[in-house]
Amino acid sequence: MCTYLTEKIAVDGSGKGAHGWFAGTEAIVYVDHPVHAQYTHTVNVDVLNPALGPSARVALELTEETALALADAIHRAIASAPSGLASKDQP
Repeated sequence: MCTYLTEKIAVDGSGKGAHGWFAGTEAIVYVDHPVHAQYTHTVNVDVLNPALGPSARVALELTEETALALADAIHRAIASAPSGLASKDQP
């Protein structure tokens, strides 16, 4: 079942797309039918920069289990590093 609920956030980072690296400015997360993954529904994550056109996009289609494991791994990685190490305030 498609929820049509979309979470959109501003991001500050980079992604590597079809034409190389680009500044990511937003991320969109939603549960819907995948384009490529072999599942009925996936958790879809897009990091993009709309100002640069459609090639400035990184897309993930993940199972629910993988998406939750990825979120947990991100939390563990940040918790294990010195506070603020990956902050935009760091050189």
